[in-house]
Amino acid sequence: MNTKKMVSPSLLSADFANLQRDIEMINNSQADWFHVDVMDGVFVPNISYGQPVIKYIKKHAQKPLDVHLMIVDPDRYIDSFKQVGADILTVHYEACTHLNRTIAHIKEKEMMAGVVLNPHTPVCVLEDIIQDCDMVLLMSVNPGFGGQKFIENTYNKIQQLVELRERKNPSCLIEIDGGVCVENSQKLYQYGADVLVAGSAVFGAENPVETIQKIKGLL
Repeated sequence: MNTKKMVSPSLLSADFANLQRDIEMINNSQADWFHVDVMDGVFVPNISYGQPVIKYIKKHAQKPLDVHLMIVDPDRYIDSFKQVGADILTVHYEACTHLNRTIAHIKEKEMMAGVVLNPHTPVCVLEDIIQDCDMVLLMSVNPGFGGQKFIENTYNKIQQLVELRERKNPSCLIEIDGGVCVENSQKLYQYGADVLVAGSAVFGAENPVETIQKIKGLL
């Protein structure tokens, strides 16, 4: 299966006391995007960072910002995330009452638009929206915390999503977030994933740059 084999390291696992150093490391690596998790403590049981930090990241990042909104009522913030530098904006299916409108708004702001599904949400809910999406992100852990164990059912969901994509929107990217590591990366690509989000696997590694290459299957 022809996949892109992209990697989007999650800055949630970066060292915030040395954030610029970690951003430079990603800039100089084979990574494709910066994955930026935004959590509000309501939609998920954790709080991460907001627009001021993302603005700082954008200032130093030389690759697109892949911003994942784990927040209630994301529509209120689409414009402000565009202003601070988001290139890709993904919103949770579970958090959007009017998903078509949300996706249209993101695209109007000239960002790539993606929909995220939690582990318990079936792929079939995307039947009427996938044609409008640039990307679908499947959570392979329950969102809110880094370093969780990968949920094996994700492989089945990738297969279902690939089938839906082929029928409705072949150019739609498939991104996987949660428990991604060197050991399962190639299997995820083989099943049809295009973009892998890796947090602790990258930033917890002795050699993060080399680990990114391994996840991409270059080593």
